[in-house]
Amino acid sequence: MCQNFLEYQTYTFSVMSCLAVLFLALMIWFNALNTLALTLNPLNGKHLRTIWPRWSGNPKGLSGPLKGGVVLEYLAARFNFTYEMVRVAENRLEPPEKGKGLFSYLWDEQCDLLLQDVQPTFRRLQVVDMTLPWNYDYFSFLIPVHDEAANIDAVIKPFQWPVWIGLGISSVIVIVILFLIQRHLDDRDGLERDSTSNNGKNADSTRGHGQPGSQYLYVLGNLLSQSGPCTSRRLSFRLVAGVWTLAAFIFVQGYNSTLFTYVVAPVNQPLINSVYDIAESSDIVLLNSNATGLYSKLRDRVNSFPHSRCTLVADCIRLVNPGSRKVFIDANIYHLDAIIEDFQSTKKCNLQLARDGFISIITTFALPKGSPFTKTISQGLLELHQTGLIDYWDIWF
Repeated sequence: MCQNFLEYQTYTFSVMSCLAVLFLALMIWFNALNTLALTLNPLNGKHLRTIWPRWSGNPKGLSGPLKGGVVLEYLAARFNFTYEMVRVAENRLEPPEKGKGLFSYLWDEQCDLLLQDVQPTFRRLQVVDMTLPWNYDYFSFLIPVHDEAANIDAVIKPFQWPVWIGLGISSVIVIVILFLIQRHLDDRDGLERDSTSNNGKNADSTRGHGQPGSQYLYVLGNLLSQSGPCTSRRLSFRLVAGVWTLAAFIFVQGYNSTLFTYVVAPVNQPLINSVYDIAESSDIVLLNSNATGLYSKLRDRVNSFPHSRCTLVADCIRLVNPGSRKVFIDANIYHLDAIIEDFQSTKKCNLQLARDGFISIITTFALPKGSPFTKTISQGLLELHQTGLIDYWDIWF
């Protein structure tokens, strides 16, 4: 018994020793990996000069990714580098003929990382380095919200005009028929009374001819769901009145079932629903903030108006106001930011998005050509996508 106990104790000690050695080996392995990662991280301990147009030190009205700041903070913490913001006043990437663009800071070695939505093109890849796509979006149209008005026309919209004309004619015919039937019955009753009179003379008494007012109230009362007493008990009169009552009931039920749809329908339809409305309309002004690559027909539309291009996105948004015929094309996420900011400042819903989007886009960050940090920044962006933080920040902002 004692020998078996000693063997079991020795076996247990051996297993625990092996586990301790394995745990120690794993700790050494992980430490070595972390050391190797820091060694292979070109951003470790670096100080980057970055451009983020939304930075508070830049002029107001510049467009850029709203979540660019939190992306930069994440990358700085992930790869252990510091950064400083470079103040800019430009809003376009490529420099104009006389001026400076955001790419100019990369070419002049004044910036190491440009936090802007850069659409990758072959021409841009030749002059700057681009990361892997960090954002997936689409172009949409920002349009004004028209002022609401009383929807008076909804009263007649459930039926087309031939139905209303037929209803009016039918009402007049039924009133005339009922009046004639009532008069004929009254005249016949009067003749019967005259023939049975004792004196044999023509009676000069007033006969109760049916008055058109009673038939008028009965016919229109049924249309207004008010009904009314039938002015005669004769079969012929009640037969015509019953047919009209049935027809009026069917008409009223059909009218009421469709009236609500037209009452709640918007009086003023949206300015556009899709890009095709712009292409086919001659009085809609398409505003453009120095964007390129759209269809030639839309480009011609932009060029046909003298004030259709804006230097700053804020200038374009100010032109899209209720009552105007102007629409602004930009990334959908920027339009959502503009709608929120306008509502917070005015407490009114002045802006909305057109129903259909236009052209899906992918955007990247830009670095100087040949930058040693491009691959590492791309790795950090991939990790953000895998963890779902970028999608979460969209909801957050």
